[in-house]
Amino acid sequence: MPLLHSCKTDDLPQCIFPYSRSNDLTPTHISWQPSANAGTHHTDRYANTELTVRRGQAFTITLYFNRPKQTGESLAFVTEIGPAPSESHRTKAVFNLSEVGASGWSAAQGPSESNYMNFTISSPANAVIGRYNLTLQVTSGNKIFSRFLGQFVLLFNPWCPGDDVYLADENERQEYVLNENGIIFVGNAKYIEARGWYYGQFQDHLLNICLTMLDLSLYYRQDPAIDVSRRGDPKYVGRVISSMINGNDNDNGVLLGKWQGSFHSHENPSRWDGSVVILQKWRQDNYKPVQYGQCWVFAGVMCTVLRCLGIPTRLVSNFNSAHDVDRNLSIDKYYDSSGKSLNISKDSTWDYHVWNESWFIRPDLGTSYNGWQVLDATPQEQSRGLFQCGPASVRAIKEGDVDLDYDTLFVYTEVNADCNRWIVYNDGTKKRVYCDTEIIGRFISTKAVGSNSRVDVTRNYKYPEGSSEERRVYKKALAKIFGSNVTEGHTESPDGRSSETVRNPGISGKFKLAEPPVFGKDITLILVLNNLSFDHKTVKVDMSASTVLYTRRAVAEILKAATSVDLGSKQEKHIRIKIPYSYYGKYLTTDKRIQVTALCEVMRMHGAKLLVEKTIILEDTNIIIKIPRRVVVNKAVTLEISYANPLPEPVNRCVLLVTLMNQQVKIHLAQLAPRERSKIYFEFTPRRTGPLQLQVDFSSDKFSHVKGFVTIAVAPA
Repeated sequence: MPLLHSCKTDDLPQCIFPYSRSNDLTPTHISWQPSANAGTHHTDRYANTELTVRRGQAFTITLYFNRPKQTGESLAFVTEIGPAPSESHRTKAVFNLSEVGASGWSAAQGPSESNYMNFTISSPANAVIGRYNLTLQVTSGNKIFSRFLGQFVLLFNPWCPGDDVYLADENERQEYVLNENGIIFVGNAKYIEARGWYYGQFQDHLLNICLTMLDLSLYYRQDPAIDVSRRGDPKYVGRVISSMINGNDNDNGVLLGKWQGSFHSHENPSRWDGSVVILQKWRQDNYKPVQYGQCWVFAGVMCTVLRCLGIPTRLVSNFNSAHDVDRNLSIDKYYDSSGKSLNISKDSTWDYHVWNESWFIRPDLGTSYNGWQVLDATPQEQSRGLFQCGPASVRAIKEGDVDLDYDTLFVYTEVNADCNRWIVYNDGTKKRVYCDTEIIGRFISTKAVGSNSRVDVTRNYKYPEGSSEERRVYKKALAKIFGSNVTEGHTESPDGRSSETVRNPGISGKFKLAEPPVFGKDITLILVLNNLSFDHKTVKVDMSASTVLYTRRAVAEILKAATSVDLGSKQEKHIRIKIPYSYYGKYLTTDKRIQVTALCEVMRMHGAKLLVEKTIILEDTNIIIKIPRRVVVNKAVTLEISYANPLPEPVNRCVLLVTLMNQQVKIHLAQLAPRERSKIYFEFTPRRTGPLQLQVDFSSDKFSHVKGFVTIAVAPA
């Protein structure tokens, strides 16, 4: 038997048929040539053993026969996918050797010997993706018989210019398709933090899980044949996946979301450091939704799935992200007359929201809308009956084309809505005390190509705030929503209730931190009030502080205070506020956020009020990871991991989780005294070169999920 090429054991020919006594031309063995094919198709890192290739690009197989092919015998191949393959649905193709069929599939014979033949098979650049059956059809005279050869998986191909997902830049392909390590930006607009995330799109079972996900969708259940036939379209696949990452439609989705209350007996969303363990748990639990996720978890898992299927995808974080339920381009938040936040509005503004962008063309909209498309798996609202969102063209969002498919208006409001604050009086009347047209959609961020740096992509989504272009687009969006005769300022009376706008109070105010806010320490704030006029003013100040979630939903009120301040002509005064650890410690969530408000009423000005607001993120005591200057593949390396108790009281049940790729080590630690710092040494052996992300998660009985990560460059031996 001739050697085809230098190969691994899985390159050796596989027996596909028992010995046949017939003299018909019959294949006996097949070599899928996995090493050669995987290398040229950029699929060599997938852990699955079956042939995995990309569409629009040729792959090679070798067939061994029971005898040489004779004159008068001809060969053809048949590819089939889905439960009811048909040529009309483009889920079945029959193509003769050396002929390009109407389907776009083709096969050609390469250099061959008497007992084997090499074949090059090519798929069209718009072929349906998924797992195919491959069959050989032998024709001899008027006799036709078929032999099943096996299965292979076909993926989207960002390296193929004819593919809808084609991405021209190789560095971007390496980042958005092949990189298994990610960075998610969280925090708030004034305190952006980086969090590590392991996508692991090539790990064990992941490809099969992603293909199964498509088959579990409600789209597939409604019409399997049509659903499979549409899987050549990345916008369709992206939309289906956005519906399947969440489990809100009783569709065996991957994750259930939860933003408040106890996570008892299930996983706190902050516990997750990557997608692989979530997807494998979903599979092990027979595709029952994993509990629980929040926006960055939904986005991280969807990025894994889309990269696994070959669609270039990245995570994007939008700071001060709006959820405009009534679609009036206004986010309305309500406070009582003492300044306490009221959870009565369906609208909300999250400190940050994470979604995905995927790269593909939009022939349904026109070439100007090609490029990055927003997909969002977080279940906020239904779109056409399902919890799904996108793809919405980023270009369409920037240009205010809110009537275009899919869910462009929803995403437009997330980055462009106005922000209104209202006082609700005991009689139910409302007065607007604040309107900000620029605060929503700030510092829209994504990971840089080839590094862990943050790249600001705000200008991809909107023109500069206050510019003539931004106002033009805003008016255009309003006209598309409400009709061409609508003007700005139409949002002043929410819910049709009696309301009015509070008059200008003639003062300004802001909160300043006296020192960085550190978890475990007292927080000192200064309310700075300025009299903007020459007139003397007496200002009544009602202050309130509450622990909140990153969605800004209040958890517990921890401070309430009132005072009065006299402001002379153009005078500035400072009011010092202290929030002790004993006030907030037991009410803080893993989001570690406190929102402080001051409602400032100028006396004898008939209700002139100023609302001042600030969200504080408490800084964790750093986890410090020290790595050697040089780390070499297949050589043991020791890291120093330092962790601390930031509290003025001892902590017990200390646990350190160290995650490297998909491997996690749980280390139980001794109790820590107040403010104590300790360290451990952690040894591992890297098994491949390139970037490797190591993540650390520290928890105790008094706090949980303090995070740290480091990216290690593993050098060749």
